[in-house]
Amino acid sequence: MKFRKEEDFLGEVKIPSHAYYGVQTARAMESFSISGLWFPREFIRSQGIVKKAAAIANMKLGKLEKTIGNAIIQACDDVIEGKLDDQFPLDVFQAGAGTSQNMNVNEVIANRAIEILGGDKGDYSLIHPNDHVNMSQSTNDTFHVAMNITIFESLYNKLFPACERLIHVFSSKAKEFSKDIKTGRTHLMDAVPITLGQEFSGYAATLQENYRNLRISSNSLLELNFGGTAVGTGLNAPKEFSEIAIREINHMTGLDFKKADNFFKVTQNTLGAMRVSSGLREIALSLIKISNDIRLLASGPRTGIGEITLPEVQPGSSIMPGKINPVIAEMVNMVCFQVCGNDTAVSMAYQSAQLELNVFMPVIAHDILFSIHILSKAIDTLNEKCISGIQANSERCRELAEKSLSLVTILSPYIGYHKAAEIARRAYITGKTIKEVLVEDGVMNSEKAEKLLDPYSMV
Repeated sequence: MKFRKEEDFLGEVKIPSHAYYGVQTARAMESFSISGLWFPREFIRSQGIVKKAAAIANMKLGKLEKTIGNAIIQACDDVIEGKLDDQFPLDVFQAGAGTSQNMNVNEVIANRAIEILGGDKGDYSLIHPNDHVNMSQSTNDTFHVAMNITIFESLYNKLFPACERLIHVFSSKAKEFSKDIKTGRTHLMDAVPITLGQEFSGYAATLQENYRNLRISSNSLLELNFGGTAVGTGLNAPKEFSEIAIREINHMTGLDFKKADNFFKVTQNTLGAMRVSSGLREIALSLIKISNDIRLLASGPRTGIGEITLPEVQPGSSIMPGKINPVIAEMVNMVCFQVCGNDTAVSMAYQSAQLELNVFMPVIAHDILFSIHILSKAIDTLNEKCISGIQANSERCRELAEKSLSLVTILSPYIGYHKAAEIARRAYITGKTIKEVLVEDGVMNSEKAEKLLDPYSMV
């Protein structure tokens, strides 16, 4: 492999000749070989958008010479389009605030722009990563902006459509199962009747509320500190830089980002990201509950509840032939556990901010984007391979509902709670139904008991 030499104030470093990254990226690669996790393509694209917006703003304000600025813009387009993705090899667990990641993109854009102008990589006398590509910027605003752009776009491009599809299917199932009477269960014990459709309507409504809350929280991401530079004062950035640069971001993304009312608040904290992470956790917790319910309702096929049947996806055991497990619901549980764990990491990173800056943005950005990615995939898989194919076992539902001792609840207004409890106890001890005990005790005739104890009349 051929190398070129680059240097910074710490000394000289050898860089592979073909590489567009430079000395600071190389140092970071050596220092932070931790996890093998890199930032996703969407984040790199957002960094390209940020740098392009900055170059345009600097040109419009007369700070950046047009020949240099146009070369930078062309290089940014290559980053945005994914042509240089292999030039961003930095581990997620890196220098605080994402300084290494910011310099990685500065160096790649600078060297690609140098190449566009006919120069050799590393000849920073033509275009410099800090002086030109990072002009009017700091890691402390640009990383934050790229993070907000990527999270917001990922929510609207991936997670929100997946949530909408799942809510729609649960709502459809609620209508499909509206006539399927079953016993309700509280404390995992028999309770008064409910329809399977009502149960599924609760799932749909829960997810709808989770989804609505997250959409509201995501609006916090639209507030950007672009132009605040290092600590929020805007040092080294022209007065109009922020407005022009954010306008360019909106032009490229089609979104409606705005300048923060207070740069210090946004630079000190990652409020928008933290709120989104909390919203992702809320969805995950609801999906854990729903997935566990589905596993219980489908348990069996002969010795469990068995009120629903799940689509058969794959064999479930390496030792028990013919066994089928609720594997999709199990997968969703595991994904949701990971999302909750990611939220814990994000929460700890959020509260660990000190003074003028939260330096833990890299792990915040990565974990939220990872959560969005796996949650979106899991929701679509749950939808396509499980929920949409669930079938109600209507006869089993009604059989269990009619056997439930909690049917006695309907008698309380007629014979009182104490007498109703005695009847329920006798039914339990003798193994008889509530109706049989009522008739035997002469409390009411068979016809009246049949009518009063009809589970469907109770829902």
